[in-house]
Amino acid sequence: MEITSVKTYIAGNPPPRRGCYPNFVFCKLMTDNGLEGWGECPAPYNREYALTKAIEEYGERFVLKRDPFNIEAIWESLYKGEGGFIFQHPGSFHGQVVGSIEMACWDIIGKALKQPIYRLLGGVKNKKVRAYSYLVGWKRGDDPEKAGTAAANMVDHGITLFKFDPIPMRFRPRAVTLKELRYTDTALKSMRDAVGDDCDIAMGTHGQLNTHSAIRFAKILEKYDCLWFEEPVPLENVDEMARVAQHTTVPIATGERLHTKWEFRPLLEEQAAQILQISVGQNGILESKKIAVMAEAYNAQIAPWMYCGPVNCAANIQLDVCSPNFLAQEFNRLFITMTGEEAMDNIYSDFLEETFTIEDGYIIPSQKPGLGIGRVKEETLNPPQKSRL
Repeated sequence: MEITSVKTYIAGNPPPRRGCYPNFVFCKLMTDNGLEGWGECPAPYNREYALTKAIEEYGERFVLKRDPFNIEAIWESLYKGEGGFIFQHPGSFHGQVVGSIEMACWDIIGKALKQPIYRLLGGVKNKKVRAYSYLVGWKRGDDPEKAGTAAANMVDHGITLFKFDPIPMRFRPRAVTLKELRYTDTALKSMRDAVGDDCDIAMGTHGQLNTHSAIRFAKILEKYDCLWFEEPVPLENVDEMARVAQHTTVPIATGERLHTKWEFRPLLEEQAAQILQISVGQNGILESKKIAVMAEAYNAQIAPWMYCGPVNCAANIQLDVCSPNFLAQEFNRLFITMTGEEAMDNIYSDFLEETFTIEDGYIIPSQKPGLGIGRVKEETLNPPQKSRL
């Protein structure tokens, strides 16, 4: 078998587009025996057209006429370039090209073998996948004492974990103010009083605090047994993130902007994070599995990042099902199911031939081959939207 064509699509994601960007960038590989595999760039915001051109160019240079079963060889070619030394250090642009093509290869492999990908990476460890989303019905700036009502509504919809970010985004790294600390404390108290022990709460600050502010902020989170403190400081300085981790009992989570096992290694070695938020679409499915295995050796867990679209969602689920150290899966499409705009058993039906099923806050993994989505409905995709969140 060999890959005979590489195609790309920019698909609009019309409002309310909960938990996703305005556009999805899809990648389609075709083989000489008629199989097709699908991939997706996880973070195409403001660079959709550049990514499609990069996928097409990389595909022509490194993927056409290759056997899709040779994942390691294809990934290495995409990662390093010709001669093995041209690229070698992908960032958030290059990584998406590598990841989208790699997951499309896996989709073909699963279809060829008539198996879901997770059965080829260790089999079923988790029969259902715990999902979480951002808090629905309350946002930063709202009355903090009303946060509990929104949290209780999450529990009523079967959700056992949600995340929120109560302080405004500003230039980083910055100091936290007393008003922000008090506001966060009041909101967390309202939430914990409303949900009791029935739901976990995770905190995100988008890596904007300086070290001493993050440590002060963490002391408030400890009072309410938050499940994690996400990106407490900018990720460029692992030593400072480790310093925050040493000063709090709340697990530190990070990783959505990291690429390959080599960037995750210092997080684990320096004990800077206990929860790795791998972006599968930035790394590829096999590379993400390697990162998860590394984390397991350090008693760390994974909670893959997924502020992206349907094909990435399917790829993340493959990793979740076969990973013993899986904790939770971001799945912000839960927003729409909670508002009644989309049924729990019909998620992403406007994009996919086969969709996802949610039961009581858990994703039920598909047993269908490859990514489990059949195909993307390329003939009915929406036109691109203006690239604005």
